[in-house]
Amino acid sequence: MFASRSVPRHLVRGALGLPMLVAAFALVPWLGPLALLLVVPAVVLLRGCPTCWALGLAQTCAVPRPARPSTGD
Repeated sequence: MFASRSVPRHLVRGALGLPMLVAAFALVPWLGPLALLLVVPAVVLLRGCPTCWALGLAQTCAVPRPARPSTGD
């Protein structure tokens, strides 16, 4: 349900979403409630909370990928 097409794609989503989520709460003292608008794209990137992202990573790693056909010479 939470799995991505590839592990690198899933890691990129996490690398963008997790810092954005942290920044949303860290910037509240300076930007006020406006900083919380960063939560929306972070949740979209993570497909929910950080736990949902972690479960998706586990599912993405667990899904067997079909082997590429060899280009036998």
